Amino acid sequence: MAFYDELQRYDWDEVGCMIASTNEEQVQRALAKERCTLDDFAALISPAAAPYLRQMATKAELLTTKRYGRTIQLYVPLYVSNYCSNHCVYCGFNCHNPIKRIKLDEKQILEEIEVLKDWGFRHLLLVSGEAPHQAGVDYYAEVIRLLRPHFAQISLEVQPLQIEEYACLVDSGLSYVCVYQETYNEQTYPSFHPRGAKANFRYRLTTPERCAEAGVRKVGIGALLGLQDWRIDSFFTALHLRYLEQHHWRSKYSISLPRLRPQVGGFEPETPITDREMAQLICAYRLFDPEVDISLSTRESAPFRDMAMHLGVTSMSAASSTEPGGYAHPQEELEQFTINDDRSVQEICTAILAAGYETVWKDWDTWM
Repeated sequence: MAFYDELQRYDWDEVGCMIASTNEEQVQRALAKERCTLDDFAALISPAAAPYLRQMATKAELLTTKRYGRTIQLYVPLYVSNYCSNHCVYCGFNCHNPIKRIKLDEKQILEEIEVLKDWGFRHLLLVSGEAPHQAGVDYYAEVIRLLRPHFAQISLEVQPLQIEEYACLVDSGLSYVCVYQETYNEQTYPSFHPRGAKANFRYRLTTPERCAEAGVRKVGIGALLGLQDWRIDSFFTALHLRYLEQHHWRSKYSISLPRLRPQVGGFEPETPITDREMAQLICAYRLFDPEVDISLSTRESAPFRDMAMHLGVTSMSAASSTEPGGYAHPQEELEQFTINDDRSVQEICTAILAAGYETVWKDWDTWM
C-alpha cells in the first residue's frame, strides 16, 4: 500500500470540520501527552489552541533541546537552472512567465562554489526548475560529482525521479532529497498545476517513497503554506510524515514550512498564514514528532526566524539567492521568488549566537 491509498481514507472537508470543531479540553489533553497522535496534532493546529501558544512554545523548545541541543544547522540553496516545463500558477519559474532562462555550466557552478565556500557552508541544497530535457538526472549526477569534494552534505530539490535515478544520484554523493506536495487537496491540485509533469498528483505524492526505496538517507516533505487552508494541508503533511516513518523507517525525515512569497506572475495566496499561526504550526510539528528536523528558509523575515529558533526549528537557509548564478553574478530578473531575510551569513551567525544557540555547518545524521 502506498501513501496515496492512505490518503484516500480521508475527506478534505471533513478534516477541516474536525480541526475547526476542536475544543479547549482536546487541546489541553494533547498538551499533556508525551507522544501526540494525529488527532492531537489536529487539536494543536486548531483555532482553539491559539490561546495556548506560550505553553506549546515552552514544551516545543524543551523537546527540541533534548533531541538536538541548542544548535541551528545552516544550509544554502544553489539554483542551477530556471528552465521549467510546468505551469505552476504561483511560481516565478512558470513556463509561461517571460523571464530569461539559464542553466549553469561547469565554469559557472565553480564560480558559485567559490563564493559559498568562502562563506563557510558545508551543506548545499541543489535546486532547479523542472525541465528534464534541459536538466535531467545525468546533469544532476555531473553537478553532484562536481560539488562533492567541496561540501559535506548535498541535498536535492528538483523534479520527481524514478527509484533507479535516485539510486544513481545516491551513488554520486546525494544524501538528502526535498520534494513538496504543495497541496494535498487532490481536487483543487489541478487548478494550481494545469500543465507539465507536476500536474500528476499521484506521481508527485509517492516521490518520498521512491526516495526511501532508493536509499536516500533523508527526505524532506511539506506543503506550500497559503495555497490552500494551511491547517488542513498541515494535517495531511503530518499524516504523510507518520506514514513514511512507519513504512520507510531506514530514512530520516524533515518538515519544511515554505510560505508563498512575491514572484513574477503576481499570484496572491487566498488563505495566507499569519506569523502567529506559523509559530503555532512549528510548535505543533515539534510536539507531534520530537525527532523530525524542522527547516525554515529565508522566505521568512529576520525577526520571525530569530524567534523561531526557540520554537522547534533546527535548520535554516542563509544568505540565499533564488536565481541561477546569483551568488557570483546576481541578476534579480532570474529569481524564483523574492526572499524575506536578506542578512549576510555573518549576521545570521551572530543572531544565532545571541539567541543562545550554536551554528552547525553540516548534518551529522547524514554526513558521508
